[in-house]
Amino acid sequence: MSSRDKILAAVKANQISHAELPDLEVLNTLTATSENLVERYKTIGSAGGSFVYEVADYDAIKSILQKEFIPGVKIICGVPQLHEYTNVDDVKHELSHSFADVELCILASNLGVAENGALWLTEEQMTVRVLPFIAQHLAIVISQKNLVPTMAQAYQTIGDARYGYGAFISGPSKTADIEQSLVIGAHGPRSLSVFILP
Repeated sequence: MSSRDKILAAVKANQISHAELPDLEVLNTLTATSENLVERYKTIGSAGGSFVYEVADYDAIKSILQKEFIPGVKIICGVPQLHEYTNVDDVKHELSHSFADVELCILASNLGVAENGALWLTEEQMTVRVLPFIAQHLAIVISQKNLVPTMAQAYQTIGDARYGYGAFISGPSKTADIEQSLVIGAHGPRSLSVFILP
């Protein structure tokens, strides 16, 4: 028997036996679903460096964005209700390099996680996969009815969904390995603003 055959036989003999996935329904019974998920999300998201706004409507979002961003900067938007900005569908065929000067990218999410402030975005919501990572600032709009308490419940929600690419995004990037100083927005967007609609 060759060395290769011995190694493969040893690997085959030491296979882990098949185990069923845990029953995640147990987590649903343990999670306090009566908890105010908006308040929990705002607390956790803010602690993670995000700017979290509970807003009444899209006009309130526009008002905040007009205060935060000077007119004339490049803003690309994937939210149809915010039609004042360049629509992502109008630029989706451009080369990735053309997005290097995007100041703000505004997208919509259908899933947010209260326990860690994460937001789930699929490629369909991004339209251009690079946008939420190359823009200087990122804003995400979500309805409070799309918040779930835990990541386990988020995975239950997306487990059977069909999507080519997706990412959980939670606050701006952070690193503290440079001279023990916390740097926010070291790579990727420098800020994340989350707008929670009713």
